Amino acid sequence: MFRQMTDDMALVREYARNRSETAFGALVSRHLNLVYSVALREVRDPHLAEEVTQAAFIILSRKAGALGPRTILSGWLCRTARYVSAEVLRSQRRRQKREQEAYMQSLLNETESDAWMQIAPLLETAMAQLGEQEHNAIVLRFYEGKALKQVGAALGTGQDAARMRINRALEKLRKFFARRGLTLSAALITAAVSANAVQAAPIGLATTVTAAAVQGTAVTASTLTLIKGALKIMAWTKMKSAIVIAAVALAGAGTTTLTVKVVSHYREESIWKNITGTDFYAELISAQPAVSIRPTRFTREAADFDEMQGKSIGVYQPFESLLAKAYNVSPCRVLALTPLPQGDFDFITSVPQRPREALQKMIKQKFGITCRRETRETDVLLLTVKRHNAPGLKPTFSKAGSSTSSEGIGHLSRTDGLIDYLIYDLQYYLQVPVVNRTGLAGRFDVDLTWDDEMKWDGTGRYYFSNPDGLKQVVLDQLGLELVPSREPIEMLVVEKVK
Repeated sequence: MFRQMTDDMALVREYARNRSETAFGALVSRHLNLVYSVALREVRDPHLAEEVTQAAFIILSRKAGALGPRTILSGWLCRTARYVSAEVLRSQRRRQKREQEAYMQSLLNETESDAWMQIAPLLETAMAQLGEQEHNAIVLRFYEGKALKQVGAALGTGQDAARMRINRALEKLRKFFARRGLTLSAALITAAVSANAVQAAPIGLATTVTAAAVQGTAVTASTLTLIKGALKIMAWTKMKSAIVIAAVALAGAGTTTLTVKVVSHYREESIWKNITGTDFYAELISAQPAVSIRPTRFTREAADFDEMQGKSIGVYQPFESLLAKAYNVSPCRVLALTPLPQGDFDFITSVPQRPREALQKMIKQKFGITCRRETRETDVLLLTVKRHNAPGLKPTFSKAGSSTSSEGIGHLSRTDGLIDYLIYDLQYYLQVPVVNRTGLAGRFDVDLTWDDEMKWDGTGRYYFSNPDGLKQVVLDQLGLELVPSREPIEMLVVEKVK
């Protein structure tokens, strides 16, 4: 069995070197049930669990070359499945904690079967609290049924050390469940998990997963969104771990002051050498202090924008979008009184202080233009209430401040959002200023779907082809009407430097 764990990484290396579909298919067949079971416990929906499973293996296909030789693949896949599941739950606006608490109150007995019913909705959340070695020990011992000797060998320790690590992990799980009202013994936990943790995935899923990961076939837009979100979580988790390790090292060395060297000049080309587009989120986090704008060196397919802790990056962006990011306005509220630079641009700002001002200064220096905010009369759409209590405009039940959104071609979903947030989203799709005349207070959840398509005009600017379809679904589902008008609103006026 330990040979099998070693073979996992041999198959990973074979796939990374030669893109061997046979090697990847073997990995999928070996770990499919494990990943599917983790996903099913997290999302509690068989169809969503299949999508999570597919996304997890696609991530493996992309990360295969970066995995170290001592990686315990089953543990890595479990964590990845949880990252993807977290993105699913966020985007689906699930109220998992409240559902779990209500569910637990309805269960009274503590037989092994009932114990599993109580444990299952919380298990992956509990597992996520464990350290990597403890997590891997539980996966190997109780998810995969490895002997203690095999667990110790995989972890690089002896059998006794593996037993101690497992016992510590079980005690942490027991305390986790106890804090949530579940008084379960370690023996009951191990029996329930061992018997139920891994379930058979649907027939045919292995073939679908392998084809999607290796060949890129039949991957839906929603799955690609999940992959992107999960990769961001993984990158941020890795970065946080590095920060903690560095802090511990400094503390151990008796260091009391950490000096950060801040560059006083703008780096131009040097900042881009580490920006490959493999993972903009992770690359932005590790970027040195800099600000730079250049004609794009990416393709339209790579077009993206990301923001993290005051840093921001955009690739393949029209100049209007660059201005919008620098001045924190919607692109449709940019009024150019001078011709704007043509083409698309890459930009990054990662300076520690006043990053937007640094980007504004770069725009002025590089392109000789200046911007000011000014009230101007212009064509707008007034958002008004046509029908009260529409079924699609739901008062949120989320905790205040937990607003999330998901946008795609023909899809808009937002939780815990003010009406002004919806207006921001509508301006993105309609590319026309929208003014709030609803008088609605409070926070709402919305989930809209309509037929649409993203297209590009002769200058390379994108637009959405079905604005009337979006307006109609806003009226039908939200009871809100978008009425054409001409109003004085604040615009970002762009002029040549005098």
